[in-house]
Amino acid sequence: AARGHEIILSDLEFIYKGLTKGHFQPGVFHTKSLTPSKTKIKRHNSLVNHGSIITSIDEESGIHLKGYKKFLRERYSRKTIDQSSAVFTWGDEDYKSLNKKYKRFSKKIYKTGSPRADLCRPYFIKYWKIQKKIINKPYILIPSNLSIFGYQSFIKTVYTLKELDYYDRVPNILNAQLTSSSNNYLKAKVLIEAIKYLAQNNKGYKIVFRPHPLERVDIWRFMLRGIPNVYVENSGPINNWIHNSFAVIHHGCTTAVETCLSQKPLITYVPNELKSHHLQNEFSNELGFKIKSKNELLKKINFLFEKNKNKYFKTNSHKLSSKISKKIFIDKHELASEKIVKIWEKITLNKNFIPTNLKTLKFFFLKMKINQIIGNILKKLSPLKYGHLGSSNVNYKFQNLDFNEINSRVEKLQKILKIEKNLECKLISKRAILIRQAKI
Repeated sequence: AARGHEIILSDLEFIYKGLTKGHFQPGVFHTKSLTPSKTKIKRHNSLVNHGSIITSIDEESGIHLKGYKKFLRERYSRKTIDQSSAVFTWGDEDYKSLNKKYKRFSKKIYKTGSPRADLCRPYFIKYWKIQKKIINKPYILIPSNLSIFGYQSFIKTVYTLKELDYYDRVPNILNAQLTSSSNNYLKAKVLIEAIKYLAQNNKGYKIVFRPHPLERVDIWRFMLRGIPNVYVENSGPINNWIHNSFAVIHHGCTTAVETCLSQKPLITYVPNELKSHHLQNEFSNELGFKIKSKNELLKKINFLFEKNKNKYFKTNSHKLSSKISKKIFIDKHELASEKIVKIWEKITLNKNFIPTNLKTLKFFFLKMKINQIIGNILKKLSPLKYGHLGSSNVNYKFQNLDFNEINSRVEKLQKILKIEKNLECKLISKRAILIRQAKI
């Protein structure tokens, strides 16, 4: 925005329908993945045909896995890369893997690093410090990646993957799902036992358990009810919780990588009960302090708590381990976001994109809202006939945009990045916002 561009941050429906129905002008459609499902390929074809260009950096990233062969097969294809104008990567491993598998597209594959990874770095610690502190320190953070007590049933997950063509593209995925679900229930049992043990024997710190965004907070609060000094919270970005904790405990979770980038102490809990667990061999379990028992876990946490209390403990300077460095490219001289913006400007050099009309955007949103209400009414009146119309207003994974919070975040980022341009945020809906230079 500081370089004169206009940005619409939104859920998919608003952007896709807005671009294809002509309610706002074509531009760069930056998406979180290039998964080769029939639905996404059709959608991207439509966007390209209406004058937009597609770029992507995969938010699943694959950084928690050993090797990228399976990940590349599930998340990319010749067709989806061909539809794109630029593919951004997190680091050396995914960059080299993509180039090896899709040689003919090497000119559109860029090693930029990830803005998500940059935001974990101590450089942005002031950005996270401004967020509201629900739990007073000190506390340890335990993130969950189980997705077993979720809003979406196993059957619904099967249908979702079926619609995305995963069962056609990925051999034995159903067996993997069944194994994963079975192991995750065992993992939940082990984590609950460990939390109880820590809560009953600790030296005064608190425990924050953070469910996965797709998991139900109320179910986890029930599971952990009656345990002293344990809080179940999933509000706000996880970076805030990492930066304000004195240590993080995990098993097979991508948060392990974010914790290392944040230079916070990381404990990888791998008790014997999880020895045959399918996540045991994942990359994220190779990081941090390896702990194999509840008693050993208690000793390590108490040690870190005392060091943190005495302001003595420091993480390993600013040097990342070689394991992390292979996965994530960190440029000390230029942020990943700066690299990505420069590439956007390069590939749109001959494009004449027209500025956004705010009134048109708001009118379009109002029209969508009315259609949605009508669709939901028809569904209730005649579910068999109109069951395909309308959509639920409930989004369990992502919270609605808070205008004041967005403004606060933008202002703080401007100070950290030393941006002096006058920027403005215009809330279009609870799920869409326009960011641009303020008009005089």
